Amino acid sequence: QVQFVESGGGLVQPGGSLRLSCAASGSIFSIYTMGWYRQAPGKQRELVAAITSGGSTNYADSVKGRFTISREYAKNTVYLQMNSLKPEDTAVYYCNTSPPTTLYWGQGTQVTVSS
Repeated sequence: QVQFVESGGGLVQPGGSLRLSCAASGSIFSIYTMGWYRQAPGKQRELVAAITSGGSTNYADSVKGRFTISREYAKNTVYLQMNSLKPEDTAVYYCNTSPPTTLYWGQGTQVTVSS
């Protein structure tokens, strides 16, 4: 059974940093492209970063140069390092395959950027 568990969110001031973690169970982690998504209140969920099994990455324009996605196979974990955070980064952040698989959505982790 595949499960993704996100952690690492919290309240941070503008300009601050957070690192999110996504622990994956199941056998698909090493095969699929993994993505970090976010959903702000009143908005649709969007992909912010993705990483292939080979380590290639891509980012939404809004986070380029500030966010870094990485994966650690030994720990079945995907990370999202977020620097220079802005209030508009406030959202619930989720990980999933990319493109996403409906059954794999987890609870997400809340990130709030506010002074």
